[in-house]
Amino acid sequence: MDIELRSVGVAVPAHEITQAASLALTERICCIDSRQRRFAKVLYEHAGVATRFGVLPLEEADRWAPNGSLTTDGSPNLGPSTEARMEYYQQHALPLAVEACRQALDRSGCQPSAITHLVTASCTGFSAPGVDLGLILHLRLPPTTERIHVGYMGCHGAINAIRAARGLACADVRNCILVCSVELCTIHYAFQWSNERMLGNALFADGSGAVVLRARETATDHPNSLWRLAATGSYIFPDTADAMTWSIGNHGFVMSISSELPRLIQTNLREWLSVWLQSYGLGVSDVSLWAVHPGGPRIVEAVEEAMGLSREQTAISRQVLSTYGNMSSATVLFILKSLLDSGARPPCVMLGFGPGLVAEAALFV
Repeated sequence: MDIELRSVGVAVPAHEITQAASLALTERICCIDSRQRRFAKVLYEHAGVATRFGVLPLEEADRWAPNGSLTTDGSPNLGPSTEARMEYYQQHALPLAVEACRQALDRSGCQPSAITHLVTASCTGFSAPGVDLGLILHLRLPPTTERIHVGYMGCHGAINAIRAARGLACADVRNCILVCSVELCTIHYAFQWSNERMLGNALFADGSGAVVLRARETATDHPNSLWRLAATGSYIFPDTADAMTWSIGNHGFVMSISSELPRLIQTNLREWLSVWLQSYGLGVSDVSLWAVHPGGPRIVEAVEEAMGLSREQTAISRQVLSTYGNMSSATVLFILKSLLDSGARPPCVMLGFGPGLVAEAALFV
């Protein structure tokens, strides 16, 4: 059955953050000596990010840390509690998701009343009733809309959501599925120095992306104009459970990324991905477009080296990283929209990585 990608919508918050301003904040709050300030400067300069967007102005972080990395009594300042950060999530996640979904619906040719299923993805917040129920109410989706939530899976979460949507579309030609990823990474800003958490401070941003998928009802429906979702794939890299982790701390969620991650991708990716593509009658050289999640410049470079890709083939990934930062699971949907808006034609492989270490892929033709 042909599963059509009907549309993509994206949204970012109002507060634009330059990398220079973000670095100045980190130097002010996190760095306690010149060595850390030098390290932070190099880290930010090589992050591949020029601008990004956050639900909170930078001044909010200053409010929480007026004395930098120490409190008034000289104890370490760890920033807001996880409870306080979840209050930010509850306040700001839904409006962002609504904007992305409205764009996707407006461009899809599908009325909100036609949506049968809603699949949401997020790893940066928890609440119930959550974003999924809020979307049904604010978008006026049918009260019979069936929901799936992909929670806490990391940067590849949107691909898992798309996989669920594909299964729903294949199950019944009448199904019309809205998929939405919303991530507020900046609310987990690290107030205390650690090399790994400073990488997150340099990269992460907020954003939401949404797509509408449905089965093609007849062979003549949009035969050439729409991309089709042909398949999804998943691969757990062997012996890599500690290469990337995402845990809940008392002062926000804490990501750990091993410096070995690029090497692990270079070593493991091609063997699996080339065999997976072959099962759908494609070689690596047949794929014209690559929507690679830019976890950082080194991740993109690792994929290039593993798959024999040129920088031109991953240029959209770098462009999205530079303009919007790493918005966790929502990022690949921004890349997908950029490719669609450019008029590029598939085959396209969407690729992301997350804790496990797991690679997730989607194939559009």
